[in-house]
Amino acid sequence: MEKRPAYNPLYWLAALGAGGLTVSFFVYLNFMVSHKGKPMATFDHVYPALIKGDWLSYVVGASLVMIVIFAILHIKLLIWNIREFFIYKKTDAYKVMRESNNEVQLFAIPLTLAMTINVVFIVFALAVPHLWDYVEYLFPGAVLAYAIAGFYTLKIFGEYMSRLLAHGEFEFANNNSLAQMLSIFAMVMVGVGFASPAAMSHTVWIYSVSSFFSIFFITIAMMLIVVKMVLGFKDMFEHGIAPEATPTLWIMIPILTLIGISMVRLFMGSEHHFGAEMPKIYLFFLASMIVALQIVFGMLGYYVMKRVRYFRTFVFGEKQSVPSLALICPGVAFAVFYLFFIHYGLVFNGIVDKFSVVYFLLFVPLLFIHYRTVYYFFKVKSHLAL
Repeated sequence: MEKRPAYNPLYWLAALGAGGLTVSFFVYLNFMVSHKGKPMATFDHVYPALIKGDWLSYVVGASLVMIVIFAILHIKLLIWNIREFFIYKKTDAYKVMRESNNEVQLFAIPLTLAMTINVVFIVFALAVPHLWDYVEYLFPGAVLAYAIAGFYTLKIFGEYMSRLLAHGEFEFANNNSLAQMLSIFAMVMVGVGFASPAAMSHTVWIYSVSSFFSIFFITIAMMLIVVKMVLGFKDMFEHGIAPEATPTLWIMIPILTLIGISMVRLFMGSEHHFGAEMPKIYLFFLASMIVALQIVFGMLGYYVMKRVRYFRTFVFGEKQSVPSLALICPGVAFAVFYLFFIHYGLVFNGIVDKFSVVYFLLFVPLLFIHYRTVYYFFKVKSHLAL
């Protein structure tokens, strides 16, 4: 077996990618299977659709198989990372990392743990009959779990930023990428997690607490986007992007997806609890703006990676690169939010009819990107001997 590179915290992105792919296949079920009266598709909706025997049954069956595969891979890679990280913490390499720009890599840990909460919730929702009858008892546990992930994120953020501000040790010459935005990715992952019980719970205090912390983390993230985008592009314009770090140009794609989903969930929660009805067309505007920005960042990243021959060198070539794991999340994120765009932006507003010819034509780019993402996941996983 090909020897993998020395451990660093970016290996958590392998587990994150598997978790993201689990969620992405669930989103097909959530939008295509009817679950009237419930905010998400559960066993009680999915199982009847599976055994019905029509074309949708095949979609449901295929999605469930992929959910099981990637959920298992997520847990397997999560356990491996936990074990390897505790070994890594005892090494000199860990101490050096904590005193450099690479300390930002630690944000991959709470980022992945927040994804794990999503994966567990989805698996239970699909595996346990009548789960929604007791779901209000589960939401406080979900809030607590996201609070732990959020506290861990803030702890890393506080230690990292205080070191930089106290000693001025930031290495601008080595900041020629958007790698520093991993902290923002972690913040918005926690934020979208809190937005979930805010959108689905019937209990006012759960909505209120979840909404506050969702807004809290999303607000911090949006402030940091301005700072870190300016610094990252400034250093890239001066020094050129580090070839191995070119996938970081796509990091805004998952960040935009998580911000967009958070806003949709928060609007739904406020409408449910306080009757703050929002015009449906606003969802079309929101989804369109986010998809437009994702396409811009996607094209920019692709052209830069093509120019520096990234895929030929680090994905299909002989050079191993742990940051290549960052290729997975953008594809997952675009696929997920593109489904939000189709359903909340177009179908919800009556622009496109569900299950019409145009509806299925819109799935063509989605299926291509989703397929390529799954392909890259297994390709990079194999390349890094995981």
